[in-house]
Amino acid sequence: MATVEGAIIKRILSNRISTSQVSDCLDKTGALRKVLPLNFGHFRVGRVRFTYAYKCSNWELHEQLQDVQPGEVVLVEAIDCEDYAVFGQLVTKFLILYKNASAVVVNGLLRDHGELRQWNWPVWSRGFTPIGCFNRENEMLPETELLEDFRGRYDGAIAVCDDSGTVIIPEERVNEDFLDKLDVIEIQEDAWFHSIDTDKFTTYETVCQRKYLSQGSVFSKYDKLKKGIGSA
Repeated sequence: MATVEGAIIKRILSNRISTSQVSDCLDKTGALRKVLPLNFGHFRVGRVRFTYAYKCSNWELHEQLQDVQPGEVVLVEAIDCEDYAVFGQLVTKFLILYKNASAVVVNGLLRDHGELRQWNWPVWSRGFTPIGCFNRENEMLPETELLEDFRGRYDGAIAVCDDSGTVIIPEERVNEDFLDKLDVIEIQEDAWFHSIDTDKFTTYETVCQRKYLSQGSVFSKYDKLKKGIGSA
């Protein structure tokens, strides 16, 4: 694992930096829309392992999942899978227990809703259905350009998963500057809550006018914010 990648993962995990805060650091981007947690209370961060199911079949997906490494967040794109689930309890158990994946994130549907809830596994998806994909090998795979587009989004990326959803930090943002942004966003959150809790500023005075930078009781502690290293 690259040093800066490891530092970002450690920083987010140890400080429990939320997907909301990470998205702010990404200029309000990065979220996988409509991908939500099945079980609440899980907080997972890890390098993305991109995989896919195609044309209502999970044959190629089974093959790809053999290569998952411990600590990775397995991200499955359901490409042209209509309203079929890509997999359910069996594959999830294999990934979490035997491949030691950090989390399973499916941009598509899953099955075995009850069993996945019962085991309280760290799973995120767009929903559930009892109807699973077919286990048949596709005669043709997705267009090369499409797979290259997905790999451009996910290869070298970091996934952050919590009760609000999943945010992807793309590889080009995995750098020292992003580490600074994580520091700034935490300081800013502390300043905002101190402003309304202790200084009794309104949210307008806090968020819009940023009075804590000049008039707050602890404004001198927020040098990084005053220097403009980052903003939400």
